Amino acid sequence: MKKTVGKATAPEVAGLLLEYGRRSALAGGNPYRAKAYLRAAESLAAQTEPLERLIKEDRLREIPGVGDAIADIITKLARTGTHPSLEKMRAEIPEGVLDMLSIPGLRPEKVIKIYKELGVATLGELEAAAKEDRIKDVKGLGAALQRKILQGLAIRRDSPGARHVHRAEELIANATDSLKRSGLAITKIVPAGDFRRGSELVFNLALVGQTASLEDGPKRLTAGEFTIYLTDAKRFGINLLLATGSEQHLRELEEVAKAKGLQLTKDGLLKGGKIIASKTEEEIYKALGLQYIAPELREGRGEIERARAKKLPKLVEAKDLHGILHAHTDASDGVATLQDMADAVRSRGYQYFGVTDHSKTAYYAGGLSVEEIDWQHAEIDRLNKGYGGKFRIFKASSPTSCRTAHSITRTRSCAASTSSSQVFTASSAWTARNRRSASCARCAIPS
Repeated sequence: MKKTVGKATAPEVAGLLLEYGRRSALAGGNPYRAKAYLRAAESLAAQTEPLERLIKEDRLREIPGVGDAIADIITKLARTGTHPSLEKMRAEIPEGVLDMLSIPGLRPEKVIKIYKELGVATLGELEAAAKEDRIKDVKGLGAALQRKILQGLAIRRDSPGARHVHRAEELIANATDSLKRSGLAITKIVPAGDFRRGSELVFNLALVGQTASLEDGPKRLTAGEFTIYLTDAKRFGINLLLATGSEQHLRELEEVAKAKGLQLTKDGLLKGGKIIASKTEEEIYKALGLQYIAPELREGRGEIERARAKKLPKLVEAKDLHGILHAHTDASDGVATLQDMADAVRSRGYQYFGVTDHSKTAYYAGGLSVEEIDWQHAEIDRLNKGYGGKFRIFKASSPTSCRTAHSITRTRSCAASTSSSQVFTASSAWTARNRRSASCARCAIPS
């Protein structure tokens, strides 16, 4: 159905742009362009301002990932409900094939090969083909991909609509800026939901906004993929608590309240119809006879009993961290240079940084040869010398096998025991608990 400006919502147009990006990925060509469409679609879906306003005020480029070309595509999609290039791509690939791109680890070129070689055009057909061992025999696919597909299908079923926490953080930051421009007179905005609880996968995007006053009490609004809880200062704590969750944690809190003759509502903690706590989360937990429970612990896994006994654990915070380990530079599959990453780590006050670029066996990720590793290590030595002992870059590698790890460390002369050239690997076969102090690095790696 065709849309006109003023009727097409941001989520609707985002859905079309997502399809545009997926079909572009399947069509081949520049993979970065297809990824740009997908990223812009996700940002658009999370917009809290009306799309009509953004288009009329020529502000589409304020959306993360949206430049001139994508802004033009969004405008055409909003005005007509389609795009000439999109219609052309629709004629080439069935809609069901696009769903295969939602399988973790299944790349566009593999999806096309499965479609063309096996005639598989839906997720159901894909699962059947994998279970019947038909994928492993296709040249260029194999048994490993077949196993990955079955695992990916299981992940997709268990985690629908989830996004990684780092991407959720970007969307929340953009939505926060958007809300500040919304004209709702919001004085304070705090992230809530899965993100505030520190979940690695975020299923719900939520914000709590405080305004000077609300005539009809707290409100819950939907803007794109976001749920926005509007409240006043008097009820900010209770709304932040309810918006943060988890559901199980809140159910257990309600049981605690009931046992004390209290009632947990969106207006606050009530006793005989009178609010006794609502401004802050701390005062609500205190009124329930509980130690304050940090958001990261609110999962309904025994934290209520621990809080009642005042035995909650002390959480590790950002200030407790002294360095960053296992990071990839643009020498393999990262996006920033060695020096840029070291500068970023230093700027955050950390004391060390461990570089773990892929080794040569990870050719699919631009793995480094032994010669390239030697060059990188020389560059690390140069940078470390300039830090004067106030910061250190540790040398490392992410080998895909013990044999590779052994071959890398074999070229070093007891590197791990020298103060100026420390080496470690990030191989799953050699973990920190197996590392031997005051010994050559390769001694800790089984052949």
